[in-house]
Amino acid sequence: MKKIVIILSVLLILTTGCNNKSNAQNNDNVPSTDKIDENGNDINTPGEKKPDNTGSEEVPNTNEDTTLFHEFENDASKLLVDLTLEEKIGQMFLVRCPLDEELTSFMSMNPGGFIMFGRDFKDKTKDEVINNIKSYQSHSKIPMIIGVDEEGGTVVRVSSNPLLSNERFKSPQELYKIGGFDEIRNDTLKKSKLLLELGINLNLAPVADVSLNKNDFIYERSFGKSPDETSEYVKTVFSAMHESKISGTLKHFPGYGNNVDTHTGSAYDKRPYENFESIDFLPFIAGIEAGAESVLVSHNVVESMDKNVPASLSKNTHDILRNKLNFTGIIMTDDMSMGAVQNLEGIDSPEVMAVEAGNDMLIVTDFEKSYNALLTAVKNNEISKAKIDEAVLRILKWKYYMGIM
Repeated sequence: MKKIVIILSVLLILTTGCNNKSNAQNNDNVPSTDKIDENGNDINTPGEKKPDNTGSEEVPNTNEDTTLFHEFENDASKLLVDLTLEEKIGQMFLVRCPLDEELTSFMSMNPGGFIMFGRDFKDKTKDEVINNIKSYQSHSKIPMIIGVDEEGGTVVRVSSNPLLSNERFKSPQELYKIGGFDEIRNDTLKKSKLLLELGINLNLAPVADVSLNKNDFIYERSFGKSPDETSEYVKTVFSAMHESKISGTLKHFPGYGNNVDTHTGSAYDKRPYENFESIDFLPFIAGIEAGAESVLVSHNVVESMDKNVPASLSKNTHDILRNKLNFTGIIMTDDMSMGAVQNLEGIDSPEVMAVEAGNDMLIVTDFEKSYNALLTAVKNNEISKAKIDEAVLRILKWKYYMGIM
């Protein structure tokens, strides 16, 4: 009897061992999901992710706000609530810097900022320019954006004055011939330093237009090379601008191409949309990905996007910039005083159209006229207050981002 019991016990031990060995072989490639101590407690390393044996992957957080200036949402929202409608309307204008006799009137409308031209620097010393800008800021309830077109080459508002700069800033094409992208970077750093010392916090540059034809109106102001090379130029400039802590502007969306000068009249761009996708959009996409704070929209009538009105007044063109190119910063018009807008027939208030299209800021010369047109439109419910709030909130966030608030 005892012999039978011993034989049965041996068989049971052998059977159990085989089963355990079989299970271990079957689980060789399945990692343990938990580490357990002798008391049965989980001792997984802190932060160590337990493998998910269901085969599903970790779902990324799609609610994270990645828009430009998002970290200043709360501060800007609190300020927005305290602004009157009139103050909000004023914030939406980047105004040509007024003459002395116009200053009091302009400041009463709370402009979002001034854009300075050659006349505002002519024959002035560095201290005089600094004091002028400080005066503008001291008379403004909300700190102002002070912008300038200092592209280099044919468009130099500041460095055209020998009292402010030893030489005029060179064009992108000249700089590249001298020392490639390194020279462009160094020039941008030098340029940005000078502007910031004067009190200027926005350079309306770089020109992101692709132009390879010397006969094009925009050629001398462009990088003059392929879309890929122009994209690299744009990224180089923004990298240096961000290092300097000055804001920049991509222009002239959706791409100037070979169009004529819109300062004096209308330009009709008949190129197919595919051209913009494969050529013109590329430097703008590069700039957006590099953190461009603002984009300036041209007055060209781009027929493949909107054959009825200039791009600056076209909702479809702005939707492309927002929704297809995923731009979340400030959209602004080119100067609304230019012939391409002023000569339009059948449009009583281009300012209203510009806001409805999706512009946050309007560059204007006749501030009082434009201000009153927009204010009246809101009071008459032609434009919703929500539309105004959306634009002004973005502008206020930009100002917090700049560090001027």
